[in-house]
Formats: sequence, C-alpha cells, structure tokens
Amino acid sequence: MQKVFACRSVVATLGRLPTSRTFAGAGEASGPQSKKLIDMGMAHGAHNYSPLPVVLQKGEGIFMWDVEGKKYYDFLSAYSAVNQGHCHPKIVKALTEQVSTLALTSRAFHNNAYAPFTKFITEFFGYDKVLAMNSGVEAGETAIKLARKWAYTVKKVPKNQAKVVFANDNFWGRTIAACSSSTDPDCYTDFGPFTPGFETVPYDDLAALEEQLKDPNCAAFYIEPIQGEAGVKVPSAGYLPGAKKLCEKYNVLFIGDEIQTGLGRTGKMLCLEHSGVRPDVLILGKALSGGLYPVSAVLADDAVMLTIQAGQHGSTYGGNPVACHVATAALNVLRDEKLVDNAAALGEVFRSDLTQRLGPLKWVTDVRGKGLLNAIELDHDAVPKGVTAWDICMRLRDAGLLAKQTHENIIRFAPPLVISEAQLREALDIIVNTFSDVEQGK
Repeated sequence: MQKVFACRSVVATLGRLPTSRTFAGAGEASGPQSKKLIDMGMAHGAHNYSPLPVVLQKGEGIFMWDVEGKKYYDFLSAYSAVNQGHCHPKIVKALTEQVSTLALTSRAFHNNAYAPFTKFITEFFGYDKVLAMNSGVEAGETAIKLARKWAYTVKKVPKNQAKVVFANDNFWGRTIAACSSSTDPDCYTDFGPFTPGFETVPYDDLAALEEQLKDPNCAAFYIEPIQGEAGVKVPSAGYLPGAKKLCEKYNVLFIGDEIQTGLGRTGKMLCLEHSGVRPDVLILGKALSGGLYPVSAVLADDAVMLTIQAGQHGSTYGGNPVACHVATAALNVLRDEKLVDNAAALGEVFRSDLTQRLGPLKWVTDVRGKGLLNAIELDHDAVPKGVTAWDICMRLRDAGLLAKQTHENIIRFAPPLVISEAQLREALDIIVNTFSDVEQGK
C-alpha cells in the first residue's frame, strides 16, 4: 500500500516548539512530588506519550487534583471518556457491585449481565444486534471486519478485493490497521508494511468520495462525524447526509465512528443525529463506561452483524459482566441526568463567549465545535513572543484548568457534561484571562 502524505500548515511551526515537547520533563512539574513521579515514569515507562507535566491523584465531577493537592477544571475529559464526570457515584456503584460478585467468565460461557445489556443497548440506539468489545480501536477493527465479511458474503465482492474508504486526517487508534489508514506521518512512519484495502479521500469532499464509492469492490466508508484528534474539524452541513446518500446509491456501508463524538458530547446522543444520519454500523467507546472501565461496542442490524458467525471474531474480555453492568449504568446516567441537553446549551455559551471575547486577537484564527467538543486554533506565526499552544496549555494548568493541544496549534476544550453554567463561566474567565496575558506579552 502506498501511503498518502498529508500536507499540514503546522509543519513550519515545528521548529518553534519548546524543547520539552517530545517528553515533557519534570523540570516543568508543579511541585516536588510531581517531579519525582514524572522522573520515575520517564525512567521506567515507554516514551510514547508527551503528557502535560501534571500528576493527578483524584477526580470528582468536573475537577481533578494533583499530588500536591491543587484543584483543576478538567477540560479534556480523558478525550471524552468521562462525559458523566469523574467517578460518577452511580457508575462506581455499578462497577463495585458487579466486580465483587462476578468479574469475568470469558465468552466460553454465558453470564447473567450480558443478555440484559445486549437488550438494553440495542433498544437504546435502535439496532438489531451489538458486538461488545473493550477498547475503541478494537471496535474499529471489528467494524472493518464486519464490512469486509458483508462485502464478500452479501455484496459478492471478489475474494480479498474489498476496500474501505477513510477521510484524510482520520484517527481511530494505533494498531497496524489504524496506522495503515492514517495520513498522519507521526502515526504511520516506520510502522510498515501496511494493511492493504484502505483508501483515503479529502475530508468534507463528496465528489472525491463518490469516485471511490463507485468502485464495485468498495465495502464501506468509515467516518468520524467531527474529526477530534485532527483538531475538532466540523464538516459542512451537507457532507454527512450527502455521504450517506452516496453509500446507499453504491451499496456501501456507512460506518459511523462515534467513539469520541457520541454519547452526548456534541449536544446529541450521537453526533450523526445533527445530520439526520443513521449509520449502518455504529461504533461506541470511551464514555460508554463513564471512564471507569474499557468498554466499546459495535451496533448493526442483522443483515450486517450476522455475517460474522461463531469462531470468526471475539475477545476474552468483551461482554464481561463488569463491562455490561457499567455500560448500562453509564448510558442511564446520560439519559436520566439530561446531559445531552446540558452539552447542547452550554456549548452555545462556550463558543459565543469565546468568539466575542477572543475575536479581537488576530492570532486566534478560529473558535469551533459542537456541544461541549470545541477547539481554538492559533496562528503560531502571529502569537506574541512566539508563545505556542503548548505554552498556553501550561499557563492554563498554572491557572487551574487542564486542556491539551493537538497538531501543535490547536487547543481542544471538552469538559465533562455535568458542568454547570456557573462553572463553565468561571472556566471561561480562566481561558480568556490566559489568552489576554499572552496578547499583552506577559
């Protein structure tokens, strides 16, 4: 497979990053205990992450505390895994009740939590069947296997010729298959050879998509409704419904990756609801457990799901009693506490406030998002004194708010959906004051 190299406007800014970017060393730690633990982790752990130098020990609701006892607003939510807030008592109760009774049987046997969960989640989202997995990338792999199996057994694509189409700048994990579909050099460089059968097209480009879907060997189009890791890229209004119509026209499955955008994050239970699109295959993860346990799921109707039979796919932990009990509780919290409505309302407050108050800053090029999945994009060349998005995240940390940059010049803001308007406005003041200090050269 020939890789497609993405052209990124941020490449020119790479030389301006602080020297601590690759491994955020303990020299920037907020206290001596943090420094000690960061140094220990660097000495004994792999260097595959560059976390913000803060060491957290407690979370509750929208807040986290570091080992020095400092309190922070969490505006990352573990990449939207804790939509229900940290350690939600109802989800914690579900976990502790189940784990103290029966934690794992494998799927070699039935357990009394699995069947009620399958009934609950399929009725909740309106699909015939669910296939339970653990991590988000496992669910993505499952969806691709389903699409290929459907292509060979239903669409009658010639053996080993099925292809799946992805959008440029996609992100769905770090497995070899996920790297193979990526257009991000950081994701795929030196990890080949790559899995064949994947094609990429420009995001938000229906003409380019149609050219790929015309191929009779095309099995599926795999899409994030909003590209989170790419910088909260929101497509034009007609893109997703247009893509679904093209999939129907050419008999191609529409796979909706709602791992980060789903479960209330964007002000709808599923982000695709904004566009009136029902995916043929729905992928869920992250907040499906409220951040307490690795739980993911793939939902589809029988015509797709039952193409995979016994012995053709599985997971030792997938559908285990703890996961089933926790996921049911997590979905009930989203619904019962009306967190979807809260995300919709406060998302409007967030974007409106920042657009008004940061609008005069020439180096802030965009404030965008849906619900409580939002981002601020910077023009690094115009920021006073060469301050970077990383530097701003450090300043936010010092001011009591945790956020993280993506692709160097974009800062993502995604608090737990349990946040109140008063709390949101306090956090907005922290953000605006931090940006104002940068503007004034402080």
